[in-house]
Amino acid sequence: MIKTQDLGKSFGSFAAVAGVNLSVSGGELLALLGPNGAGKTTTVRVLASLLRPTTGSAWVAGWNVVEHPTQVRRQLGLLTEQPGVYLRMTAIDYLEFFGQLHGMEDSAIRARALGLMAQLDMAGAAGRRIGEYSKGMRQKLAIIRAMLHNPPVLMLDEPTAAMDPLSARLVRDTIRQSRDDRRTILICTHNLAEAEALADRIAIIRRGRIIAEGTLAELKHHLLGDPLMEVRLLQSLDGHRPDLGGVVSIEASGDRWFRYRTTDPEATNPLVLRRLTALGLNLVTLSEVQQSLEEVYLRAVDNSGQEIQP
Repeated sequence: MIKTQDLGKSFGSFAAVAGVNLSVSGGELLALLGPNGAGKTTTVRVLASLLRPTTGSAWVAGWNVVEHPTQVRRQLGLLTEQPGVYLRMTAIDYLEFFGQLHGMEDSAIRARALGLMAQLDMAGAAGRRIGEYSKGMRQKLAIIRAMLHNPPVLMLDEPTAAMDPLSARLVRDTIRQSRDDRRTILICTHNLAEAEALADRIAIIRRGRIIAEGTLAELKHHLLGDPLMEVRLLQSLDGHRPDLGGVVSIEASGDRWFRYRTTDPEATNPLVLRRLTALGLNLVTLSEVQQSLEEVYLRAVDNSGQEIQP
């Protein structure tokens, strides 16, 4: 549903996007992450047929973004980083206006608009002027505008920016439902916890190039290494690491704990437990250390000299 092939966009001598290859299937959510100025927004604008690529090609819902821009826009719901809204209009008039631009029937527009506003806890504000809205409410209205014509593809740039925690959760739930309805979704965000919660796959872009791509599990394996296990003991180790008989190598330790990595926890962990019992050490817990998307992201940005695609 979204595909790019060696996509590039330059402004004079500056390459904002350089050779990006992406593929997003129907019903899949891809989170596009990267530092400020990495090329995320430019990539989205090219995909939305708002900018013409300098090199390469891109398709949305099977339509080439250069050859068929009108068809691309019909298949797409777009939330830009700074969504413009018409402050003097009421919210329902604003949504009816955009629904008409999409060729929707008036009755369908109103039903769809009010349904989405209720879903995002804005039903009571439908008749208010947008100029009276908070920044977060305007953001939610822009998301409703993007979803109004029920497009098969959504591209959302910082969808929960400026939102309070409750509003952000409602938006995330709406995005999940859209994915469950088989929509294809591309999200650009700096909120790594949000990306971790929502994304099926993650792509990290820096200096206009994709430097890492895959599921979170794949990226953890390739960027952070084997699973990291932590053992917590009842007794103090008195500054000495236990002799595990070569089963694993201890990576770090403290007074009552130590950590090790293993490629096969199911085979290795029972051996570690037997060894600890033989040493007379009492186990409190043995668990995998949860490593976050933030750690993956920082490692990818630090190691950005080489593209990593599991």
